[in-house]
Amino acid sequence: MPIQNTAQQTSLLNQQELLIFQLIDKQLFGINVLKIKEIIPLQRLVKLPFSHPAVVGIAKLRGTPLTVIDLAHALGIADYQTTDQNGSIIITEFNRSMQGFLVNHVNRIINCKWNDISTTPKAIGNDIYITGITKLNGEIVEIVDVEKVINEITPTPDYNTQLASELPYEFKQELKNKLVVVVDDSLMARKQVANTLKSIGVQYVLACDGKQAIEKIHELNSHNKRVDMIISDIEMPTMDGYTLTQEIRRDSDEELSSTYILLHTSLASTVSSVNATLCGANASLTKFVTNDLANAVIEALTPKVG
Repeated sequence: MPIQNTAQQTSLLNQQELLIFQLIDKQLFGINVLKIKEIIPLQRLVKLPFSHPAVVGIAKLRGTPLTVIDLAHALGIADYQTTDQNGSIIITEFNRSMQGFLVNHVNRIINCKWNDISTTPKAIGNDIYITGITKLNGEIVEIVDVEKVINEITPTPDYNTQLASELPYEFKQELKNKLVVVVDDSLMARKQVANTLKSIGVQYVLACDGKQAIEKIHELNSHNKRVDMIISDIEMPTMDGYTLTQEIRRDSDEELSSTYILLHTSLASTVSSVNATLCGANASLTKFVTNDLANAVIEALTPKVG
């Protein structure tokens, strides 16, 4: 097998495929293909009493039941007309769960690079369901923050504080002096990670993409504040987690270039672990189990644990 050089590796990791679809009108939306298991025609759904308003029922995939979410309703656009038999269910698997998203029309799959995706304008506000914007034939494509959608329907359980309370005193003191940079384009994901770090007494700085993270890290270094760990998402506009990792590893500052990097991703662990090693990350972890993340941080920042 031929060995790829660094430039080839960077190009490969920076590429992704987006499934383009529509909801109630011609506006285009996108989801990373790596999160998708398959697409099936709209089928008869079993209604669930007292369920979340965006949950339209239960579908079956080869005998396995899964929750179907009306994506138009979840995004606050409108209720999808489930009587329209032309609709499709996009079956996704991420954040350790499988679910279906009901959409009106599946368009096509496109190839793009993360640096072709821009962040959403600040004027839109923070509490939105879009993490980035790209273009297809001159038309805007909005990348859906599916993590936020899922978390609002089935919230992530809080961190088990018993783990923090059982930590030896010297480890609590050590964690209190550590600084972690959290990088994620999803506001919901940033809050989840921040709450986990706060629960074990670790200081943190937040960034919404790799480019902003590098700027903040260099600013911290200029004020003699050492960054002990970087927890980064992979799928981000402007600069993705793989590229961020490679940039950090190439940094002329030896202390920074050896910083512990955990790629914290909603993608399948088998995919992320291989690419994490390829780009130079120390480890990868599939989102989102708060105790797993807390344990990973404790292990990285207090090597004597265990």
